[in-house]
Amino acid sequence: MDRTRPAGRHDQRRPAAHAAAALTRARGRQHKPHYWFADRLLAVLSGRRPVHWMLGHTIGEAYEQLVHLAPGAPLRPTDRVTPVVRHCGEFHPGPGVIEAFARIGSGDRVSAMAFRLEQGADRRWRCAAVELGGERTHPESR
Repeated sequence: MDRTRPAGRHDQRRPAAHAAAALTRARGRQHKPHYWFADRLLAVLSGRRPVHWMLGHTIGEAYEQLVHLAPGAPLRPTDRVTPVVRHCGEFHPGPGVIEAFARIGSGDRVSAMAFRLEQGADRRWRCAAVELGGERTHPESR
């Protein structure tokens, strides 16, 4: 009889294997710019970080879009459940450009966020546009 498994357990999988695979996936996504930006944008739009936290990471109208969106904290936690990036996809319309979308989960609530990243001459990625839930924000319409 094998005494290394808990009583009643018949499969050969070890509990740590699943956790290790999840950790490997999480580490892999940390190195992808669209996941990194999704996490940062979520922190600002949920009210956990101030807008100026994104100052060096935006170009064009993106910062103004964040200034307009952030005060209402549209992705703020509901029922004490902190919102998280469930999935983030990417599309490369050309070199040095990523158009990304993210599904944000907070309990039973799911929100959408889309953003555009552009790579500068210094090889750094910067956010060029942000949209939430399909509604565009235009700084001139305020």
